[in-house]
Amino acid sequence: MSTEQSGGPVNRRHFMESSAMAGGLAAGYGTLGVMAIRFLHAGDGDAVGWQVLCRTDELSRGGSLPYTAPNGSKVVVARHGDGDTADNFIALSSVCPHLGCAVHWESQNDRFFCPCHNGAFDAQGNPTAGPPAAAGQQLTRFPLQVEDGLLFIEVPLRSVLDTSTQVAAAATPAAHTRSDCLEA
Repeated sequence: MSTEQSGGPVNRRHFMESSAMAGGLAAGYGTLGVMAIRFLHAGDGDAVGWQVLCRTDELSRGGSLPYTAPNGSKVVVARHGDGDTADNFIALSSVCPHLGCAVHWESQNDRFFCPCHNGAFDAQGNPTAGPPAAAGQQLTRFPLQVEDGLLFIEVPLRSVLDTSTQVAAAATPAAHTRSDCLEA
């Protein structure tokens, strides 16, 4: 007969089991707390920089270019005009704000379209049809700049997968010459 059933002193085995369980709970809750703090206070994850997309003559009018930023953001870049300035291009998130489906550029309709629920956005990313229009949800816009015939995009530089690595990028497109960008 065990003394722990009768309310007597606790044996060593019961003490070790209870200690292991308490230690496991403390470690689990501690890990959860650390992850929550890192998620809520991401630190300098707001670092942004300019990256080269392509040469301006490589993207024809009505054409589009898919791009994935270092932080995992999906972007579609479309050309609307014939000039070689940033005003002739637009870079928008290719993720529908309604349910996260992929949005693509339809040059024949001059719009961005989400096939999941027939969501449509005009050439500037403003909602025109479907659930995004009903909710007033726009596509996120990314700044573009043209320098020496190269199209640059300003994007977040922190990777979602590796928070300790920051992607190298130019402070501004004007800081590089065309030969600098092509060598990299």
